[in-house]
Amino acid sequence: MRFPEVHEQLIAGERREAGVDVVVAGGHGQIARRLLGLLARDGHRARGLIRSADQVADLEAVGAEAVLADLEHDDLAAAVAGADAVVFAAGAGPGSGPERKRTVDRDGAVKLLDAARKAGIMRYVLISSMGADANAEDDGGFGAYLRAKGEAEDAVRAAGIAHTIVRPGHLTDAPGTGYATAGASLPEGDISRDDVATTLYLVIEGQRAVGETFDLIGGDDLTIGEALDTL
Repeated sequence: MRFPEVHEQLIAGERREAGVDVVVAGGHGQIARRLLGLLARDGHRARGLIRSADQVADLEAVGAEAVLADLEHDDLAAAVAGADAVVFAAGAGPGSGPERKRTVDRDGAVKLLDAARKAGIMRYVLISSMGADANAEDDGGFGAYLRAKGEAEDAVRAAGIAHTIVRPGHLTDAPGTGYATAGASLPEGDISRDDVATTLYLVIEGQRAVGETFDLIGGDDLTIGEALDTL
């Protein structure tokens, strides 16, 4: 079964009558584009924040609105105005140095959080990472990434906003299955980008896992919705 059909089966009967307006930072990322496509497909307003005009067509191709905004340098107030929820799906990338991990993975997340609070948006979803820890060793590599993510998590939890922090395992491009395992602390495992996108959709559209921080890996026994209900 293809990704859209898996998604359709999972969310049947759960849609709101009125659509939600969602802004996704890091809108050109692989998970972000999947999420934006699902939101647009189901009648929600899907806005993706991107840095380059060259990426506009890719967002429009999935039915999303492209908003040019640089997380590191631009004021985000206008970009998030009117939204019901914001999602931080940005990342400096594996080839970046420790400074960009701090300015994007940590500071970008906090900047989006501050813009959301000032705009009166009370729903914030952060894509983090398994192992994120504000006390991780800043070794200039993966440790710096885990530290930046952990510091971003701490800022979100302290902000007094309805938040959800999703910590996916190793990301794959395998087709989504619609099944997953979610928990406060899980062993390392894989999860497809398709299934992460569907998880984010259910978290936002279904108002699930509010106030939760959880690891997410693939599974065989529980649908994604059932996995979220175990938290």
